[in-house]
Amino acid sequence: MATTATQMKTPLNPRPYINELVGKKILVRLKWGITYSVLVSVDQYMNVQLGNAVEFIDEQNKGPLGEVLIRCNNILYISGIEETDEDDNAMA
Repeated sequence: MATTATQMKTPLNPRPYINELVGKKILVRLKWGITYSVLVSVDQYMNVQLGNAVEFIDEQNKGPLGEVLIRCNNILYISGIEETDEDDNAMA
């Protein structure tokens, strides 16, 4: 079976994307729920430090967490979110 260029995918390093999100609002999908926060820093193992974190489990706000550190193996994915007035109210 011949392989075409469109079928081949090159793995991408997520580090540049994550580094661009430092200081911005993000959504972190964890094993047990979702956290909205500001990404403060990330280390070489992809452990993350979050500020102004708010935890959501089953789409219910479980309250503010403040500043937290999350070990990399608990993170399913990280996504940047656009800053809007609604987001500011949700994280307050």
